[in-house]
Amino acid sequence: MGSFKVKLVAYFVLLSLLPLTAAFWGFTTVAARAETRRVDARLQAGLRATVAAYQEELAGAAASAEALAKRPAFERALVAGDWAAMRRLLVGRPDLSVVAGGFRVGRPVPGAATRSVNVVGPHGVRGAVIASIPLDAVLVHRLQARSGLDADDHVILLRRGAVVAGVPQTRSAVDVVPGNPRTTKIGKTRYRVLVAGTLEEQRSSTLGVVSPQGQIDAANWQSERKLLLGLLGSLILVAALAYFEGRAIVRTIRRLVDAARAIARGDLSERVPAHGRDELALLGRTFNQMAGQLQTRLDELDAERERLRDAISRFGDVLGATHDVDQLRRMIVETAVEATHAEGGALVGEAGDLVQTGDPDKGRERIEVPLNAGRISFGSLILFGDGFEEDDRMTAASLAAQAVVALDNARLHRIVERQARVDGLTGLANRRQCEDQLASELARVERFGGPLAVVLADLDNFKEVNDRFGHATGDVVLREFAHTLEAGIRDVDLAGRWGGEEFLLVLPGTNLAGAARVAERIRAARAERVVLSAEGEPIRVTASFGVAAFPDARTLEGLLAAADGALYQAKGAGKNRVAATQEAVTRP
Repeated sequence: MGSFKVKLVAYFVLLSLLPLTAAFWGFTTVAARAETRRVDARLQAGLRATVAAYQEELAGAAASAEALAKRPAFERALVAGDWAAMRRLLVGRPDLSVVAGGFRVGRPVPGAATRSVNVVGPHGVRGAVIASIPLDAVLVHRLQARSGLDADDHVILLRRGAVVAGVPQTRSAVDVVPGNPRTTKIGKTRYRVLVAGTLEEQRSSTLGVVSPQGQIDAANWQSERKLLLGLLGSLILVAALAYFEGRAIVRTIRRLVDAARAIARGDLSERVPAHGRDELALLGRTFNQMAGQLQTRLDELDAERERLRDAISRFGDVLGATHDVDQLRRMIVETAVEATHAEGGALVGEAGDLVQTGDPDKGRERIEVPLNAGRISFGSLILFGDGFEEDDRMTAASLAAQAVVALDNARLHRIVERQARVDGLTGLANRRQCEDQLASELARVERFGGPLAVVLADLDNFKEVNDRFGHATGDVVLREFAHTLEAGIRDVDLAGRWGGEEFLLVLPGTNLAGAARVAERIRAARAERVVLSAEGEPIRVTASFGVAAFPDARTLEGLLAAADGALYQAKGAGKNRVAATQEAVTRP
């Protein structure tokens, strides 16, 4: 059987080798061309920047010559033919020279690019100022700094087809076509070279850029190595898949042989597929014929299992119909005890709470099933009895699975119910819960009497905080104000977010004056607290409060309208204060 697996591996490896080799060749070729194009694009951009920098050098030289030509002292010296004065004007300016009347002041620079500015007088051209830019290594260094090339790339200066500056190997002939990148050797090093056309100011010279070909070759080798590793990995993967496939085939044959031996021993729990007309299918049919003698009994057992599954399914439907955790726990224990014929049972929660039924002390054996939903534990289901069969244990496990689903649904229901009544940003009650609580408190005081007050609070100039520091900082201010509200009220009171930067306090058993004192205490606490922005800048935000009480307003709408009117009064009186219905504004 080992030889069969080896043959299968060799077959698949050979079958995959040709297409993988072709793919490797194609990808390496494309990668090499892509790297060369990338370097060529960088050289073209660098050459454009170099030529532009050279033109700026020429423009600067021309501007310097024109500035000299326009100087009055220079014009007077030129008209008077005062060569000594012109020499003094050219001191420290070796790049400038003057030509007039067959005479020249200043030394010409051999092989330099020049720009000439004529000096025109009343009687025509009196002379010319010539600006020279030496085409040498110094110029190349300046152009290199402005070319934007990588550190290993170079700007070169060519004169009559030979490199004279830019790379260490000077005076090396380069045979390239302007504007066409090409790989060539300069000295003992191979470069990727791109040159511009000849310079108009010096026809024998031109500029170019080079990049070491060794770096391109290294990048190509890196790509080839990665592709080669991918090729080897693919071959290893194909070999592994072939090996495991061969092992699976061998295992299937071995399983069929083992199943036939089990049937010969009378073990009818083994089943094999019987498809086709080969030897494996014949062996499977023989197995199924031997097991068919007890099929009637197995059908009866299947019917019993179906009845039990239906009972469990109905049990699951009942569990899913309620979200009362206590009722669910009792139903889980009672149903599990009945389904497994246990003497008693208990459900022990994570907090130590216990729900039990029957008589656990009578059982000599027990089944314990954990009630876990992922990382959440609802405790353990424990069943006690004199003896349990394997089916009883399976039934207990199935019931526990159904119970976990129901308990988790109840937990999620409580979470959703809480989220529907709590403001997500501040953690306070939302508007819906505030309205429900206020309506309940109004119904209570109307029936049994007693005071009830509401406070409507609003942050002053909150829009400026959002506009200046952003909504994230505004959210921090809202949460800080929510903490201040919670710290300033009793456990029986309710603090909620009414909307935006408005908050509502429902104060049972509190009259108008007491509510105003509570509001004033919260106002003072808010005025003293400072919130820091993300940049550490302190933000001081005050709040205004409007207070109303029952029975001055007897309906929910009336109370809210009275509190809103008082809040409007506090805002109009200058903000950062408390106002109550039928009372004067409380100043800070």
